Amino acid sequence: MALQGLRVLELAGLAPAPLCGMILADHGARVVRVERPGAAVLRRLCRACDVLIEPFRHGVMEKLGLGPEILLCENPELIYARLTGFGQTGTYAKSAGHDINYLALSGVLSRLGRKDENPYAPLNLLADFAGGGVLCAMGIIMALYERTRSNKGQVIDASMVEGTAYLSSFLWKSGILGIWNRPRGENLLDSGAPFYETYKTSDGKFMAVGSIEPQFYEQLIKGLGLDSSKLPSQFSVSDWPEMKKVFADIFSQKTQAEWCRIFDGTDACVTPVLSIEDAASHVHNKERGSFIKNDQEEISPRPSPLLSRTPATPSLGRDPCTGEHTEEILLEHGFTKEEIAKLHSDKVIEISYPKAKL
Repeated sequence: MALQGLRVLELAGLAPAPLCGMILADHGARVVRVERPGAAVLRRLCRACDVLIEPFRHGVMEKLGLGPEILLCENPELIYARLTGFGQTGTYAKSAGHDINYLALSGVLSRLGRKDENPYAPLNLLADFAGGGVLCAMGIIMALYERTRSNKGQVIDASMVEGTAYLSSFLWKSGILGIWNRPRGENLLDSGAPFYETYKTSDGKFMAVGSIEPQFYEQLIKGLGLDSSKLPSQFSVSDWPEMKKVFADIFSQKTQAEWCRIFDGTDACVTPVLSIEDAASHVHNKERGSFIKNDQEEISPRPSPLLSRTPATPSLGRDPCTGEHTEEILLEHGFTKEEIAKLHSDKVIEISYPKAKL
């Protein structure tokens, strides 16, 4: 795998850091998740690792004596990734927050939502995972690549506010094109256009329509059984609300499966809105093996992107229990059994063993 041999310590935190660690692990890195680290133990572990992922608010690691100035002094090649909501500096650096707060401060939340409704956050996908976990993983890979030239580590300041804003660069760059010059919910891509929308079917499911280009829009109109010569121009914004009603009425007359039979194989850009449960069984996803099943028959997405020579091969076994590998990891890092026993008796570390299934 692409990251085979990479040694990563992930300090336990909420969603963004585990995703970052998972991405690295899925592609071959050996990721050790550390719960409630003892400072002396963690310092020894960091001397032999390539990457540290820490998800705490600014100042927490420094109070523990584990700041980058100390750990990089002991291991100059360490990539010290600091994944936080607001970043390491600024007024909010030490403030609590969640995805919706980071999304709000980035400016992006103001663009999300339908006309005459409050802005809404799309679950916690944008700031926590995309702007946080994914971009932090990308930063780690870039820092590792730079290390091949300099033989030096560095600190990564991964702010979810800035990550979200960066992901949304299109919103700023496209402003001069007039794509976002109307109120929220009245623009091309924010549910304003009738040809970029979801529609309910007769069986209570939905179809997603993204027929932006004129040639694709013409195939949409054909599939709906309409005559384009009798309709307003596609980009006549004043006619969009009425056209939405027309499309909604037509989509409500057939089931999702019936609409799939009409639009599959066309370039109308019309697809079914699949549930999490149904996505894995869709013919396209099955053909590509887009979802995998673990030993407990649990389904999850296959790691992406797919590399041709060194594809990710994630573990299909059960998740380990907290403390299950403590002794093994510490022995590998030079701790003696006596030291481990003392750390355990002092409650600095936790050791547990999985219960056998009878």
